[in-house]
Amino acid sequence: MCLAVPGRILTIVGDDPILRSGTVDFSGITKRVNLSYVPEAVVGDYVLVHVGFAISTVDEEEASKVFTYLKTMGELAEFEDDPS
Repeated sequence: MCLAVPGRILTIVGDDPILRSGTVDFSGITKRVNLSYVPEAVVGDYVLVHVGFAISTVDEEEASKVFTYLKTMGELAEFEDDPS
């Protein structure tokens, strides 16, 4: 099953829309994410991330709900095991 995981953008690097990326916080775990699909996103916004790409922006309440569901389902283990 493929899921999109919510996270909050901490930093953004690059002006080129295709190469734009950022650091995203997934409840304490940070990852580098491609932001080219969400050109409107800014630092502090919440995004849904699927296979390293932010695919949409969401509000904080929705992000919190999704993250709670994923924790309940046990779908966050891959983030906990990855040291990067």
